[in-house]
Amino acid sequence: MMKLSVASSNIEILQVLHEVADATYAVLSTNTDWGLSGQRPTQYSIDLRTDAAALEVLHGAGCAVLSEESGRTGDWHDDAIIVVMDPLDGSTNASRRVPWYATALAAIDASGQRASLVANQFTNTDRWTATTGGGAFHNGVPIGPSSCTQLSQAVVGVSGLPKKHPGWAQFRALGAAALDICLVAQGTLDGWVDLSSHGVWDYLASVHICREAGAVVGEVQNRDLMVTEHAERRSPLVAACPQLLAALRQVL
Repeated sequence: MMKLSVASSNIEILQVLHEVADATYAVLSTNTDWGLSGQRPTQYSIDLRTDAAALEVLHGAGCAVLSEESGRTGDWHDDAIIVVMDPLDGSTNASRRVPWYATALAAIDASGQRASLVANQFTNTDRWTATTGGGAFHNGVPIGPSSCTQLSQAVVGVSGLPKKHPGWAQFRALGAAALDICLVAQGTLDGWVDLSSHGVWDYLASVHICREAGAVVGEVQNRDLMVTEHAERRSPLVAACPQLLAALRQVL
C-alpha cells in the first residue's frame, strides 16, 4: 500500500482517497443491518463498519484521521497527511435506501487542503474530486458553478429550516450535506446554506471542491472552516458568486 507524506503529490493522495471510497462502498453494498448502533443517538451500525473499513486503508497509508465516528486516530505529527472523514454522510438516507449518501474525504497538511473526494455511495459510480490548484471534477469532467446572481432566481440547497420564506425561487433539502454542497460546485444548485451547524467532516471536502470549481464559500459568522477538533461546529455557506453569497448570509 502506498505510504503518504507531505512530499506525496496531490494526485497520489487522491488515489488513496479513491481506495478509501472503494473500501467503504464494499461494506455498504453488502450491508443488511440498517439499525442504530446503540452507542450514541442517530449513529447507525453501518456508520461504525464503514468507519473501520476506511481507517484500515488510511492508517495503512500512514495518514492521521479525524472521523465523525472515531475522532482522532493515527499519528498526528507535523509532517502528517490528515484526512478529515465522514465515512457515511446521510446515514438516514442510506438506511431508507434514498439514493443520496456519501463518503466524504478531505486530505490536509500543515499548509492547508491538498485533495478531496466525495463519493455518492448508492452505486459507487458518482464521484466529485478536487486537488489544490488542479481544479474540480465530477466523474473526471471539469465542473463550475451556475451563472445565477439573484436570490429570487436561485434554487438553493438547505440543511435545517428557515424561520420565514427568504425569497429564493425554490429550495432543496436532500439530506447529505457533503453531496448537496457538491451540487453547487457543478451548477446544479445555485447555493447552499447551513441553517444549523455541522462538523468539519460534513463539509470540508465539498467546500474544497467548490473553491476549486470557482464557487464562493463562506461561514455564517465569518469563522475559519478549517478545524481539526471533533467538537468544533461551523455553519458554511456556498454560492455561485459573491452577490448570491451575500444574499444567502441575510437568510439567517
